[in-house]
Amino acid sequence: MLPPPFHNALVLTGPTGSGKTTLGIELAPRLDAEIVSMDSMAPYRGMDIGTAKPTLAERTAVPHHLVDVLQPWESASVAWWLEEAKRCCQDIEARGKQVLFVGGTPLYLKALMCGLFAGPPADEAIRRRLTQEIAALGSLAVHQRLAAIDPVSAARIHPNDVRRMIRALEVHELTGKPISAWQTQWPAAGGQESGVRGQGSVLWLDLVREHLYERIERRVEKMFAGGLVDEARRLRALECPLSHEASQALGYTEAFDLLDGKIALQEAIVRVQMRSRNLAKRQITWFRHLPDCRPTTKDLTCELWIDRMNRCNKPAILVDGDK
Repeated sequence: MLPPPFHNALVLTGPTGSGKTTLGIELAPRLDAEIVSMDSMAPYRGMDIGTAKPTLAERTAVPHHLVDVLQPWESASVAWWLEEAKRCCQDIEARGKQVLFVGGTPLYLKALMCGLFAGPPADEAIRRRLTQEIAALGSLAVHQRLAAIDPVSAARIHPNDVRRMIRALEVHELTGKPISAWQTQWPAAGGQESGVRGQGSVLWLDLVREHLYERIERRVEKMFAGGLVDEARRLRALECPLSHEASQALGYTEAFDLLDGKIALQEAIVRVQMRSRNLAKRQITWFRHLPDCRPTTKDLTCELWIDRMNRCNKPAILVDGDK
């Protein structure tokens, strides 16, 4: 059960490429639901192909919220998203509709389920300095520094997850206290067993790993064939550079390197495929250790939510894809 004001909402999550976007769009009409995006990159306008954002046609068929609400030079934090999600949830339910969260950003999901810890606000000077240090020394060296001061956080933050690593170091520098200590009011992770005991309101799509990786590889190829490099070129031509948060989106660094002649097309594709597989691994680890987050399949999702669907008694909108 989710905490108020989300206690009546449903959540469909899963690793990148697992098909959650497509399934959410198929299920929403049958649930009489509107979708609230739980994807950290969906708010940014102009970042469509690289983020596998729902298409305009899909958003016309099913109302979506928190998609295309920020410029790519603006910043979306977990706290910002949670407040916006509360507002969307209240608005949707006031109109008698079901709220369906769809997306795969683990920090957003954890905030939705457990709330936010009372850490200090961001310090832009510290963040700039840490970003420069990572550029000069490498992310692995800075991650080792994090491990020395906060081994708990270092164990769950990958060295390539620069944004979360910077935040952990920033909190320690501002407070003298590890971010893992600030987070102790969040419930302890219960793992998959806890999820099985839950009410089935939070489900994550669990695919056979080999099948998931095949989908990821095909999806990345489609992105490049569908115009990812041209999209990156348009983003580079904007009046302002991408914000730190927006620049973390998968695929754009490689597309920029391709535009600059630093790598060839095939190398760019392989790099994005590898980064996407690594992201999927980290997401799966998060989902497995979040309390009451239950593994599921497409068919099992329908079975678990069948009572809600029967009450609505509406047909599905069938869509193709692997988002």
